[in-house]
Amino acid sequence: MSTITTIERLSQHVGETVTLRGWVHNKSSKGKLHFIQLRDGTGYCQCVAFVKNVDPQLFEQLGSVGQESSVILTGEVKADERAPGGYEIGVSGGEVLQSVDGYPITPKEHGVDFLISQRHLWLRSKKQWAVMRIRHRVMMSLRQFFDEQGFLCVDSPMFTPNACEGTSTLFEVPYFDRSAYLTQSGQLYAEASAMAFGKVYTFGPTFRAEKSKTRRHLTEFWMLEPEVAFANLEDVMQLAEDMLCRVVRDVLEHCKPELEALERDLSKLEAIQAPFPRITYAEASKILLAHPDSEFVEGDDFGAPDETILSEMHDRPLMITHYPAEVKAFYMKRDAEDPSKCLCVDVIGPEGVGEIIGGSQREEDLDELLARIRAHELPEEAFQWYLDLRRYGSVPHAGFGLGLERTVGWICGVEHVRECIPYPRTMYRIEP
Repeated sequence: MSTITTIERLSQHVGETVTLRGWVHNKSSKGKLHFIQLRDGTGYCQCVAFVKNVDPQLFEQLGSVGQESSVILTGEVKADERAPGGYEIGVSGGEVLQSVDGYPITPKEHGVDFLISQRHLWLRSKKQWAVMRIRHRVMMSLRQFFDEQGFLCVDSPMFTPNACEGTSTLFEVPYFDRSAYLTQSGQLYAEASAMAFGKVYTFGPTFRAEKSKTRRHLTEFWMLEPEVAFANLEDVMQLAEDMLCRVVRDVLEHCKPELEALERDLSKLEAIQAPFPRITYAEASKILLAHPDSEFVEGDDFGAPDETILSEMHDRPLMITHYPAEVKAFYMKRDAEDPSKCLCVDVIGPEGVGEIIGGSQREEDLDELLARIRAHELPEEAFQWYLDLRRYGSVPHAGFGLGLERTVGWICGVEHVRECIPYPRTMYRIEP
């Protein structure tokens, strides 16, 4: 009896006979030899079937299998630096579960629209395999980081009762005898959770109904949002820096085959070391106003071209603080030294990826927050529970939100975030 194992564990079985179960990624034949590149979800491995070493019927079947045929192959594990993954299987037995012909995604070039329409199959390709496995590692690393820091995961609801910041970018859905909205962020509820548990994070899907078609936008994406009681802006900036360094380090350590499959320039990830450069909005504005390719207007929020210009000046994430209050959310605390500015930070990823983190110190004063709600003409009744956090035991607190898909795209060197989520939802696509 051979040991059933996976491709990523072949290093533990050199010289042994094992059984792999997977799909044919590619195949070539030379007379009495079939070279099967097998994938099993954990990696890729070359399996060599020699006519004299296998049953004649199996040899014939392997000669006719097409891409994505499902097979079970048994053979001896051999270390071979020339082989994909460094190991090779000398096939001695097995079976073809299903011989496939006409798999729609071939090694030739396909258009993006076709590939997105075939997303359920496109996930099997080597590049998408690599991106999804790195996404998994990033999520695991984030959870481990916050667990080790003493945070409690307290997820926020996805249904919210009111469109508290306007309906233009919220999805309204029927909710029994009333309307509800899909959440844009778990932050407000995370603030409540932080007042109960001290340090919390929420991690899950969020929804934006922006009619945007850029490479940085999805209508459904994942956000990680820590919230910390008794914290200020500097505290969460340090937390964000430590978190990003940890995540990139973990990916470099655990995802070498995936990064290799993506042909990622590892030197760009190895450069992600503390400290990150920090500048104010005013300093960033001066840079953009002096840049020949910038159309930035002072006082505006930074657009994607502006963020790209700023990010290309650094080899690691850039932290930009103290934005004008007019371009930021009502709940952000004002700077006591200059009330026209917020105690906030945007973290701009390198290589033109754009904003990956947005955070701030929150306004903890009841009267100040109530005045902001009224100034923004938001429904006071909808915010009574949020104002309660300032009525009963209010403390300084701060937090941020990290966009998972943008972070994964940056680490993978992938241009469009639609490749960084298993089944992307965009302005024009809700299938498959």
